[in-house]
Amino acid sequence: MLDEPVRGHPSIKDIARLAHVSHSTVSRALQNSPLVNAKTAERIRQIAVESGYRASAVARGLVTRRTRTIGLVVTTVADPFTSEVVSGVEQAANDHGYSVFLADSNADPEREKKVVQSFAEQRVDGIVVTSSRVGALYIPLLSEMRVPIVLVNNQYPGAFVHSVMIENVAGSRAATNHLVQLGHRRIAYIGDQFGYESDTERLAGYREALEAAGIPLLPELVVHGDGKPEEAMRAMEKLLALADPPTAVFCYNDRSALGAMRSIRLRGLRVPDDISVVGFDDLFLASYTDPPLTTVRQPMRKMGHLAMVSLFKLMSGEESAVTIRVPAELIVRESTARVSRRA
Repeated sequence: MLDEPVRGHPSIKDIARLAHVSHSTVSRALQNSPLVNAKTAERIRQIAVESGYRASAVARGLVTRRTRTIGLVVTTVADPFTSEVVSGVEQAANDHGYSVFLADSNADPEREKKVVQSFAEQRVDGIVVTSSRVGALYIPLLSEMRVPIVLVNNQYPGAFVHSVMIENVAGSRAATNHLVQLGHRRIAYIGDQFGYESDTERLAGYREALEAAGIPLLPELVVHGDGKPEEAMRAMEKLLALADPPTAVFCYNDRSALGAMRSIRLRGLRVPDDISVVGFDDLFLASYTDPPLTTVRQPMRKMGHLAMVSLFKLMSGEESAVTIRVPAELIVRESTARVSRRA
């Protein structure tokens, strides 16, 4: 029990008075410093609990120069991929006592840089950026901002110091191989027209799988949307208008696959009886499409968690892997089947 009552909100000064030690000893004890004798530290913590002491995050930040905040930059909060990554980041941050500030870049490189610089000015302890359009351009800014940054699925050509990336090439190769094994030879690819790194790598995996199977890559079977259903519908219409349409299509992402499937249905055709469709991401809606979508799974929450693990290491001065490559997994559902007509 306390020998002396403490009225109102107790401070470190009050605890020091009750424990008959210095302010600095109380501060060290509450931060679990090994510089304080174990018995003394335990007595100080007991007094703090009994007196109802609550540390001020602001005051603690002034002492440690840490704000225990993380800045998280996303392209858009409306993207289901982003929301899953955000969940992984927030869970890891909360588990370590950090708060997350969220900002939207609208996929605009200039806005992204401004948001990151704004976070740095707010003295966040670290920054995570999803689907960065700036990428390696951060390198000369790092020494100036003095805030560690980790990218998730960097979309800017060229390597960045610290990033978490899905194995795009291996994932798209597995998706295309799956279609080849089902007997398809006229396999189309609906990509993303903006030249992002993920599109470049997924197209490369598609190309590698075709080459390994001895199937020529035909320019007419490679079309581009913008990663959204509406443009994918238009891209699919171009493919269906060919004199010899594809029997299967591999899409840049699940949202493109949704557009492709709708376009196929509007033509009076069926998936997968007439055309097989594969996506990339495995968004929560992929298993609820009609038919359920075969796709390449990105472990989105895990990627957010891994980004935070890397960031925590950087924030504590430890070394962290330059690029963490996360394996992709092909999830076979009902939107793919053996070719029903001769290719």
